[in-house]
Amino acid sequence: MNTNLANSAAVTADKYPSRISDKPSVMDRVDPVVYSTWKAGSPLTNEQFEFYEKNGYLFLDEFFSVDEAEEWRAELKKLQQHYEQREAEHVIREPGGTEVRSIFAVHEHNERFKELSANKRLNAVIQELLGSQTYIHQSRINFKPGFTGKEFYWHSDFETWHVEDGMPSMRALSCSIALEDNFHYNGPLMVIPGSHKKFVSCVGQTPDDHFKQSLRRQEYGVPDQESLAKFAQEGGIDTIVGGIGSIVLFDCNIMHGSNSNITPLPRSNVFLVYNSVENALKEPYSGQKPRPDYIAARE
Repeated sequence: MNTNLANSAAVTADKYPSRISDKPSVMDRVDPVVYSTWKAGSPLTNEQFEFYEKNGYLFLDEFFSVDEAEEWRAELKKLQQHYEQREAEHVIREPGGTEVRSIFAVHEHNERFKELSANKRLNAVIQELLGSQTYIHQSRINFKPGFTGKEFYWHSDFETWHVEDGMPSMRALSCSIALEDNFHYNGPLMVIPGSHKKFVSCVGQTPDDHFKQSLRRQEYGVPDQESLAKFAQEGGIDTIVGGIGSIVLFDCNIMHGSNSNITPLPRSNVFLVYNSVENALKEPYSGQKPRPDYIAARE
């Protein structure tokens, strides 16, 4: 057998097939969660390492100072006002409305958020968990204004990044930085602990240019209710609450979502996705053309 052909087949093999069947299925994760071994001098404690590996997320309160976060919040408001009446492909509006829902690629279009994405203390933690140098796969600001902020339905980010972007393995994580106080009642992030160790193969065939609709309301790559109910029964649901400047790191495959915000209190965050340089994107596993770089950086 030709060794080169065998190696090529192994590299391009789809470890996590999804959206190829009319019935959902659940398979075990075959990738590690943490890609390094804890040692003295690590930016995280051994207990934090173990918590992240077991639960798929880690909350770090007051990681950034209030003063730092206030500067980013001021920048966020400037961007929101700037794009209120301006159209741009990297600006996503609420489903059924014109309010700004998300602004993508903020680490490229804004110097303050570029500096934040390269923060040494933050990157030290992330590189420890992923066991390598990293790059920004995706960045965005999520707005959830008071009274009108819409929900983000349950999903695994990796399912979409794998199928639509060609991310081969689960060697990426997200960092959500609170720019408003997160309470139980203003639509904070919810996660299902332990769900990151299973992969839900979703139903349906991805339409072309699906991202144009999915960034406003996702219809494909959505986990089935039976799998979600089982995950929640086994792991429960944790609601991440904390003050401005707190961060939550969560594995690319953990099931997460958030409720709509009908309170007067806004809930906005900076969302940075770090991918290992050893997990570079390939061609999308859906066989379709790649999504734009402002959603999934290919360099």
